[in-house]
Amino acid sequence: QVQLTESGGGLVQAGDSLRLSCSASGRTFGSYSMGWFRQAPGKEREFVAAISRTGISTYAVDSVKERFTISRDNAKNTVYLQINSLEPKDTAVYYCGASSSWVGVRSPGLYNYWGQGTQVTVSS
Repeated sequence: QVQLTESGGGLVQAGDSLRLSCSASGRTFGSYSMGWFRQAPGKEREFVAAISRTGISTYAVDSVKERFTISRDNAKNTVYLQINSLEPKDTAVYYCGASSSWVGVRSPGLYNYWGQGTQVTVSS
């Protein structure tokens, strides 16, 4: 069992930056690929970025990869999402997930564990 807890969200202005954190407890954090997803009101959960177990490989969708950076610290059992130049369209609940497989990290259905989410609201 892995428990994930996101933090770092909030109400910010367009152009600001945020760093979201996802802390893990339970089974070995380093055994899992980690992903960040977001869900805006009335929309489906969408993939944002993922990082492999060791952190050597990262992947982010084209629409955000110039502004979003995913990283992890296995010693601290934490994965991060740095978001720069926030835009109102980034407003969503951001979730982290843990997956036992790197293949298919864009698919939420392949994730084993999820956090409860952290709200990011960007005002114009």
